[in-house]
This record gives sequence, C-alpha cells and structure tokens, in this order.
Amino acid sequence: MRLDAYTHYIPSKFLERMNKVAGDHKDIGKRMRGIPAIYDLDVRKKVIDHFKDKDYAQIISYAMPPIEHFAKGDEILEYLKLINDGFAELCDKEKDYFPGWIAQCSLAIPDATIKEAERAMKMGALGVQIYTNVNDGPIDGPEYQQFWARMNELKCPIWVHPTRGANHTDYITEKKSLYEMWWTFGWPMETAAFLARMIFSKNMDKYPDLKLILHHFGAIIPALEGRVGYGMDQLGNRTSEEDYVALRNSLKKRILDYFQKGTWVDTATFGGKGAMLAGLEFYPHEKVIFASDCPFDPEKGTLYIRETIRILDEIDMPKEKREDIYYRNFEKLVGKKFVK
Repeated sequence: MRLDAYTHYIPSKFLERMNKVAGDHKDIGKRMRGIPAIYDLDVRKKVIDHFKDKDYAQIISYAMPPIEHFAKGDEILEYLKLINDGFAELCDKEKDYFPGWIAQCSLAIPDATIKEAERAMKMGALGVQIYTNVNDGPIDGPEYQQFWARMNELKCPIWVHPTRGANHTDYITEKKSLYEMWWTFGWPMETAAFLARMIFSKNMDKYPDLKLILHHFGAIIPALEGRVGYGMDQLGNRTSEEDYVALRNSLKKRILDYFQKGTWVDTATFGGKGAMLAGLEFYPHEKVIFASDCPFDPEKGTLYIRETIRILDEIDMPKEKREDIYYRNFEKLVGKKFVK
C-alpha cells in the first residue's frame, strides 16, 4: 500500500463559509480556486483513482491560508470546527479514498485549540496541523507552552506546515518579496527556523515526546548538514551580545541530533530526486513517511504523486524498507494499522 500522509483538501462547508466571509481573500483566491481537486470531491477522487494500480490512498489535511490570517478569537474556533467536522464526515463516508485525517489547530488561540485538538482526536483525527509561525510571530513564546505540554502528554503527531507571505521581504530596503521568492526560498527557511526555535527554546528538551512531522523532507535542513552540525557546534563564537555558548552547553544533546533525529519528515520534494536522496541520506529511515503534497502541482493533482512514487520506486533499496516508507513508518507514528 502507498499511504500518502500529507495531502491537502478543503471541506465543502468551510469553503462555503469562506466564500461568504472572506470573499476573494488573496491566499485562497487565485491559488486555491484554480485547483479543483482541493475542494471538488469528484475531481479529487478521479485523481486518486488514477493510481488504483498502486494501492494508493490519502491522509487529508487543511491547506492555506492560516485561519488566524482572516479571523480572530471565537471566529477562529468556529472555522476550525468546520474543517475538522468536515474531515471527520468525509473520511467516514470515503474510507477507501481517505482512510485518515489531520485536525486543524491554531496557535493564535492556544487554550481553545487544545480543547479542539482533544475533541478532534476523539472523533478519529490522527494528529493535528499547525504552521511554522503565528501571524508572522515565533512559536516558542510562553503563551504556547500549554499547547506543547499537552501535545507532549498526548503524544499527538503534529504536522508542521510552512507559511510566509510576500510581506517577508528579500531585502530590508524593499517593501515586499519579489518573484515568489517568499515561497520558493522562504518556506524552506520557515521550516528550519521553526525547528531551531523549538530547539533553542528548549521545548525539545522539555517535551521529549513531541511528534513533529516536518513537511517537504525537512526543506533545507539536509542540505545544511554541515552548518547545523560542525557549524552549530561553534554556536556563540559569532555573537558577542548574547551568551549562546552557555545556551549550547545547556542543551541535552548535540544540536545536530535535534535537527537530524528529533522529528519525522515526509517525502514531498516536488518531484526533486536530489532532494529525495539528500533526505533519505540525512534522516533515520524509521522517521521517513511517504507524502506527495497533492494537489499543488502543474497538473493540479497527479504529477507530484506520480513523480514521488517513481523516484521512490527507482531508488535501490530493499522492498521492506520501501514499504516502511510507504506505510509502516506512518502506522507506527500514528499508532494505527491501515494494512492488515
């Protein structure tokens, strides 16, 4: 079986509400409405049917934009419930296509989102999804400690999705990022920065049972093995106004160990074989799960699935290891059997 552990879908009732309230919100307007497979169930099922011979199914999660970008307070919670209830209903009706779902959370309402995560888990969610920042702010502040503590206690898998907009400029002299560099290069930076903040805030030490899943095969992290390894072994030598040497020495592990062994990662590399090989070489085999990032490809659903499967099937590895990546590692992560 090939169990695609990170794909995106927008439930119908949530989309209806968005159409009324958010209108042509820039983040879902041009991008999301141009990809029918992300909201049209019949189109999405045809995408999945295209890979019937691969024994293929999808785990679904919400996409973009973060709810807190267009809602506040109780409104955020209302939208989260629309998403999570929609996923629960859809997966109950279409088990063969969608054998599992990921609950949407928002750290903008940390206390309420804990309760919503607990409710969603009782409904069958396999874990929760958050973003790499909260309204462009860091995720390691004291207001989020209760969330991390509870997720650690529940041993709840946390899918971490990068987010960044054109307001993150490429140069400080400019007003916005150009040429969509905020996405191409900014999102991978977001993923690495998220994990770094979790490490240096000591959240990884305080909450050792956190199950973080980094999207896009850890993004830039495998390519920066030397920097997060021997480079960060020298953390503090480049900075005089902060005592980063003391911080480094106070961590329970070598910094590289957190980056390399502290999370799970997925195989969504946009059809890039080099990135796939780098990720497979860098991360422990048991921490790698199959995912395609469907349906955000030029074919609007099929290309990333096809290319990810092709690359994985062409790589020389024992059949057992390939099957680990396709479904067994995921089963161990979420504590549920999908293949009998």
